[in-house]
Amino acid sequence: MRPLLTALIALATVAYPLLVYTGMSTLEPRWMALLLAALALARAAAARSRTWLAAAAGATVLAAFAWAGNAWLPLKLYPALVNTLLLVVFGASLRWGPPVVERLARLHEPELPPAGVAYTRRVTQAWCGFFVVNGGIALATALWASDAVWAFYNGLLAYLLIGLFFGAEWLLRRRLRARLAAGSVHV
Repeated sequence: MRPLLTALIALATVAYPLLVYTGMSTLEPRWMALLLAALALARAAAARSRTWLAAAAGATVLAAFAWAGNAWLPLKLYPALVNTLLLVVFGASLRWGPPVVERLARLHEPELPPAGVAYTRRVTQAWCGFFVVNGGIALATALWASDAVWAFYNGLLAYLLIGLFFGAEWLLRRRLRARLAAGSVHV
């Protein structure tokens, strides 16, 4: 039951911008605010991590502002909040280590070579840059773009960019591994 609940919460989280956009034509913002707060709290409870607890706290603050002002803007700021939170997590891991990507890499390869450690640090830095750009665009679409543009970017295009980033990094990693195995590069 727990994996199904986790999957449903994850699906609702991913679909959040589209749910908000759809709700704009039928609901008042305060009712969508309840959905945001409930979704964030459910996600935090299911994940049981400090990162998702922080996201839930931030989402609850946004939901409270949306409820109090019966306004859509606080609800549209949630994707920017998530990017900011991820930037903080990844950035803090660079400062106080080990970097997030190194931790993930060590799940598959516990004895990561020094070249792998250096590479994972650079990938973590690249993700930080991605979160700055993506979060900035999420903020800009919330503040200045139409609701349709906000929903399109945050509900579709941002996910495609994340997938593109993952794919490009995966291809680069395979290429570098092959070059390392051949002894032709030192990372």
